[in-house]
Amino acid sequence: MSRKPTVRVPRPASRRLTGGGNDAAEPAGFQRTARRLLGLIRPRRRLAAVAVVGALSILLNVAGPLILGHATDLIFSGIVGRRFPAGMTKAEVIEQLRDSGQQEIVPLLNSVDFRPGRGIDFTALGLTLLAALCVYVLSGLFWALQGRLTTALVQRTAQNLRRQAEEKLSRLPLSYFDRQPRGEVLSRTTNDIDNVATSMQQTISQITNSSLLLVGVLAVMFWISPLLSVIALIAVPASILVTRALGKRSQAHFSKQWNLTGELSSSIEEAYSGHMVVKAFGREAEMEAEFRKRNEELYQSGARAQFVSGMIGPATTLLGNLSYVLVAVIGGLQVASGVLSIGSVQAFVQYSRQFTQPLMALANLSNLVQSGVASAERVFGYLDEREEDLSGGAPTAGRLPVAIRGHVRFESVSFRYRVDQPLIEDLSMTAEPGQLIAIVGPTGAGKTTLVNLLMRFYELTGGRILIDGVDIRDLDKEILRANIGMVQQESWLFHGTVRDNIAYGGDGSDDEAIQAAATAAQVDHVIRTLSDGYETVVDDDGTGVSAGERQLITIARAFLADPAILVLDEATSSVDTRTEILIQQATARLRQGRTNFVVAHRLSTVREADLILVMDHGRLVDKGTHEDLVAAGGAYARMYHAQFAVPATGGK
Repeated sequence: MSRKPTVRVPRPASRRLTGGGNDAAEPAGFQRTARRLLGLIRPRRRLAAVAVVGALSILLNVAGPLILGHATDLIFSGIVGRRFPAGMTKAEVIEQLRDSGQQEIVPLLNSVDFRPGRGIDFTALGLTLLAALCVYVLSGLFWALQGRLTTALVQRTAQNLRRQAEEKLSRLPLSYFDRQPRGEVLSRTTNDIDNVATSMQQTISQITNSSLLLVGVLAVMFWISPLLSVIALIAVPASILVTRALGKRSQAHFSKQWNLTGELSSSIEEAYSGHMVVKAFGREAEMEAEFRKRNEELYQSGARAQFVSGMIGPATTLLGNLSYVLVAVIGGLQVASGVLSIGSVQAFVQYSRQFTQPLMALANLSNLVQSGVASAERVFGYLDEREEDLSGGAPTAGRLPVAIRGHVRFESVSFRYRVDQPLIEDLSMTAEPGQLIAIVGPTGAGKTTLVNLLMRFYELTGGRILIDGVDIRDLDKEILRANIGMVQQESWLFHGTVRDNIAYGGDGSDDEAIQAAATAAQVDHVIRTLSDGYETVVDDDGTGVSAGERQLITIARAFLADPAILVLDEATSSVDTRTEILIQQATARLRQGRTNFVVAHRLSTVREADLILVMDHGRLVDKGTHEDLVAAGGAYARMYHAQFAVPATGGK
């Protein structure tokens, strides 16, 4: 495999999103978060369509009681008209009742349009009921159409949220994952987004319909009787006050509930990922106790949130029922006095019930709304995290020589994770193209940090790193990393075939190139012994292959990338001695024209290195070849003799 002479440039991302600048997102507030969530709904015409279809459904639904009220008047008029002889007029009947001393029913008959001697007009009644049936059927059809439109709208919004969350993942710096448990991130991008979608699905159409129904019903109620309408409205301000008071209390509980859900998910994820360690050390009881504790906290928080928000519905229902009783009593008195007809009062009573229903629906939706907004705050907090700046800092950012030679130079490099805790101080070194540079030292010496700085996973505190004379801070990170291949100590395989996992290292690589990379990494013969060879499916835990075989596959992936600079960070720590020697031989064949960095604890892997860098507490304490460093008797010599010293044996 000969290295390509041109610079490898990664494929451009399909879409870039701008991110916020908050290192730790604070809760955005209920109203602001709700407005931002609604702002994600695209396209706007679909939201308008939901509103229009809902308005048509509500308009037809509002017309229903008026039509039924007219049917009631037809029935009552027929019953009254049949009691009096034909040939008389309505005025004559009323005059006759007054003369006979039955004046108490005169106001009632004044409000009824009847004809003496004529019974129920079943033709008119049938047409009226048919009209009511058509109105309610059409209203139901529009309601169903609105539900379908709402589902498509909400699911598309949830899809976009998931896409933004996935794209955000690739733009977050490593420092974010250093301080965030993996389960917490997974909970925000799965549980919380699902909860947002569920809340929006159940609330958008309900809120739209309830608001439109309130307006429509209130308009008809005032048209029928302003007095009864004022009485019905008594419950509104009281309901608003109750909803606001209880809503503020429940919102805090919902926010805590979803934070605890994230913590519980993180705990479960850790228990699942490390189940072998848990079993090996017999810590099942402790893990169960920790789970029960977190689960109980989540139960308590969720129960409080649901209880407080659940009180809104009963309180609103009570106020609505009190208003309903007043409307029924005063409406009956107005019928008796002839102010309203029975059909009008019947319609108004139906409208008063319809008027309280959307109020109760909005109150009952408050727990869903608050739960959804609490989850949305967590999702937006994740999306607003400070992103990694992938661009270079100079006007010539992104430029590299046409053919990268791999000349790497560290000039007075300093770095610290925390301002008050230095890690690497004033480190300088040079790696020539084709050299094998080994970095050794005790745990915590800063070996892996050094190569992470080369990859710009973290930014320098001081000094600079040059590749072929170009400061890496003046390069786009994507271009920089596309020309550096890295194999980490912890091997990671994606769910898929072995072929796919190796092909991940190069775009459009054919089978021949994949097999050549596997052969170079000394894993081709291992792959061919698997059940399906290169088509064997493995998961992210590498099930089906050993730890050493997983590592070899990741090395083959790096070889396929064919980078100008190759970094092996304890890449042979999981393989046996024989395989380690084979990998060293393969690395030697690939070394020409490529700069190689090897981070190692086992000094047997670095004997052939062109230059060995010995680090201790972030400082470069020694450098040279293996022979020179052993002869010098310094830190490297002490490490070497400690690893390869032959223990003394006693004799008689």
